[in-house]
Amino acid sequence: MSDVRAHDLSVVLDTRTVLSDVGLQVRGGDWLAVIGANGAGKSTLLKAVAGVLPYSGEVLIDGTSVRRLKPRERARLLAYAPQSPVLPADMTVFDYALLGRTPYIPYLGRESRRDREVTASVLERLDLAPFAGRALGRLSGGERQRVVLARALVQQAPVLLLDEPTTALDLGHQQQVLELVDRLRLADGLTVVTTLHDLSLAGQYADSMMLISDGRVAASGSPADVLTEKLIDAHFGARVRITSGPDGRPGVHLERP
Repeated sequence: MSDVRAHDLSVVLDTRTVLSDVGLQVRGGDWLAVIGANGAGKSTLLKAVAGVLPYSGEVLIDGTSVRRLKPRERARLLAYAPQSPVLPADMTVFDYALLGRTPYIPYLGRESRRDREVTASVLERLDLAPFAGRALGRLSGGERQRVVLARALVQQAPVLLLDEPTTALDLGHQQQVLELVDRLRLADGLTVVTTLHDLSLAGQYADSMMLISDGRVAASGSPADVLTEKLIDAHFGARVRITSGPDGRPGVHLERP
């Protein structure tokens, strides 16, 4: 299990400061949910940690600076699933998931039997084996989300970064995807960082939470520490009622003004 830390993380895009002096720490095997209003900087934070965007500050995996790693080395430590990935309609499910093995395939080389075995195994675990030969353009929304997750898991990286993994899914598929992530996290010892719009879902699954507002950390801690009526009112402009479930996890309920 690998821990993730970031210090003084800042991102400037087109002269605009999107993130400013953000710090985070996730223990190996834990799940951190990053929440915040639209435009707060959540996706930018994940992209910076993944090395997709340039940043100032430091990102460390088990004490190793991500900035000093070559792209293939970084991809063996961090698997990143973007919110809206490009899915070639004519590519098969198997071939798309196989792209996750790219960090292990030699330049100008071909995938090995091991690469294909790992890919087949992941598809089996995600109940996607029957769709292996199906074109991506013929999948439902929930199936596409699972395929994107499959490609990330095929990388066999100890850190999994998921940007809004439940976007555009109905309630049943949202639960299915998050249960799947949690089950794989516990089975494989993955460290998971997700952005999530649904505060109740974030509170049900995450070990810790971080609230981003205007590119800065507004609050961090346990779900009960972050999901408070005062903080949600201040940073989302929403009136809510917070309840505590049998397991002590907070539930967020909208209330009409």
